[in-house]
Amino acid sequence: MLIALMRRFLQRLLTKPVIRLANKWSSRPDRLRVDKALTDLYIDIITQPGKRGLVVPFNADKDKFILLSDQHKGSRDGGDIFRRSVNNYLAALEHYNNEGYTYINLGDSEELWGNIFQTIKRHNKNTFEAEKKFLARKAFIKIFGNHDLYWDNDPLAIVSLLQIYGEQIKVYEGAVLQTTVKGKDISIFLTHGHQGDLQSDGNWFSKWFVSGVWGPLQSYLHINPNTPAYNDQLKTDHNRLMYEWSSKRKDTILITGHTHQPVFKSMTELESMYEKLSRATAEEAIPLQEKIGRLHLQDGKSPDFKGYLDTYFNTGCCCFDDGDITGIEIDQGCMRLIKWTKRQVTASALC
Repeated sequence: MLIALMRRFLQRLLTKPVIRLANKWSSRPDRLRVDKALTDLYIDIITQPGKRGLVVPFNADKDKFILLSDQHKGSRDGGDIFRRSVNNYLAALEHYNNEGYTYINLGDSEELWGNIFQTIKRHNKNTFEAEKKFLARKAFIKIFGNHDLYWDNDPLAIVSLLQIYGEQIKVYEGAVLQTTVKGKDISIFLTHGHQGDLQSDGNWFSKWFVSGVWGPLQSYLHINPNTPAYNDQLKTDHNRLMYEWSSKRKDTILITGHTHQPVFKSMTELESMYEKLSRATAEEAIPLQEKIGRLHLQDGKSPDFKGYLDTYFNTGCCCFDDGDITGIEIDQGCMRLIKWTKRQVTASALC
């Protein structure tokens, strides 16, 4: 009883400053590094498919993809931010497998900064079994992120993948989906999105902070930084740089994860509402202003999002503190930002 009371006291006292510290050290995107890293990876995949990534031609009217990222599968203890989302994740995979979707995992699927592989393997057998069903249909593409960079740079990764999936698979840094829509060739560039991030692109200090400081403290306090209040704000700096890169590429769409902040048509939910408000009637503006007031924690002049191009999307994550998961569907000429909750599935669509 005393221990539980002490934990709740420390949660109230330390949660906000610890999350601020974690956010400060978790992302330091550099514009030049981001631009070069994304450009180099895209060119490598297009010119040397199969080396760093796959080129996947598809029929926009028939083929179906589900893109999910950032499960951060852990050990089901207090520091495992996936533990509340696992049932939604399993339900989503069952649905998408039954409906014949190809599953593309955009990285940070396993939390291998704060856990060893054997721990992840022991506590996540059901999720690996669900993923194997896509692999059996040759409908599974796995991309690594910064927290599961192990899949790319550890010599034992080949053995580990064989243990969890029952066959050898290659984990890529990205993929490019290619299709034709209304006579126009479209490329969809997929990668985790940590490229160019000084604190995530293999940085030793971030790994030490996560495993040595943040991980134990998070486990004890049961803190999950992936809250709706954080994700409903304006785009993070990293998402903004990703948008800037994509907006300069003709007939190319960029989809990433990494930031845990859902972005659809280059905007967060809050930014989309500001854009709708700019063209709303007086009657339509009232509920929009009320919802913006609930989401936005800062006062001030409404930002202007006119002229944004529909070139950047972010899957969000599969480890929100309320158990919800978000992802992106590509199906029948449409892209949808979807959310799986314990109650229902919601979606925003671009067709």
